[in-house]
Amino acid sequence: MKKLTVVLMAVSLLTGFAFAGGKKDASSGKLIVGFAQIGQESGWRGAETNSIMFYAGQNLDTIQLHFADAQQKQENQIKAVRSFIQMGVDVIGLAPVVETGWETVLKEAKDAGIPVIFVDRMAKVSDDLYATFIGSDFIDEGMKAAKEMARLLGDNGNVVMLEGTVGASAAIDRQKGFLDEMAKHPNIKIIARQSGDFTRAKGKEVMESFLKSYSKIDGVYADNDDMVLGAIEAIKEAGKKPGTEIKTVSVDGVKGVFEAMVAGEANVTVECNPLLGPQFFDAAKRLKAGEKLPKWIKSEEGVFRRETAAKDIGSRQY
Repeated sequence: MKKLTVVLMAVSLLTGFAFAGGKKDASSGKLIVGFAQIGQESGWRGAETNSIMFYAGQNLDTIQLHFADAQQKQENQIKAVRSFIQMGVDVIGLAPVVETGWETVLKEAKDAGIPVIFVDRMAKVSDDLYATFIGSDFIDEGMKAAKEMARLLGDNGNVVMLEGTVGASAAIDRQKGFLDEMAKHPNIKIIARQSGDFTRAKGKEVMESFLKSYSKIDGVYADNDDMVLGAIEAIKEAGKKPGTEIKTVSVDGVKGVFEAMVAGEANVTVECNPLLGPQFFDAAKRLKAGEKLPKWIKSEEGVFRRETAAKDIGSRQY
């Protein structure tokens, strides 16, 4: 926390859509970056924010970061991006809260000659409106999760789905991957689907509703770990045993789900690496230097199971 406090003091912050920075110092020679974050809806999101802020704080001689927390609202992100454009930053980083509705503001960035990097989530815009996307293959994550669920259930049973924020690329693609793969397992039935908005509290609330509505639930898949951690609370409060009576599979790889696996209350997490600070700033530096980057810079990720969680947890950084 002390390290993070130092970093917070080292960056310009935009809370919500309120602009709290000044014009960039073009004479400094630094890489000037604006980053519009979604908010802090999960432990995973917090880890990504910390990675970006910490990297900037460790490189104050070469990087000036202006950071915006949009509090899960697209309109706040759009206002933050416009503030970055007014400042004349070198590069804009954006983790779009939803896929659509970005064309106008991204065209403004393009017209200003400022390249945009999508980080961990994509938007539905033409290729000329962004420089690169840094992040995961969400469809592949969903497919991996479905394969793990089928293995856990022995290819037979009833599954409920806790879906992420409606309209978010991570949610859309993970669900596509999960459902496409699950179609190959006809004896597994998806009996209910509902958004838990990527949060633990909402995941618990939706799971409570599922448990009241369905007498036989064999597995719960969640688009992120925070929702499944909420679901685990609901399952226990309903007098059932998560991880045994009801199998769990989720995506992200946060330390909390490793703790749940060690406790025998969760089964599998598919990793989605949030520690993207170094990759993000490297890409921004290359763009400022005039390099053309590939449209997708992929993260390397694995699958972690309860059987090895006690060994794996020591190496988790988020």
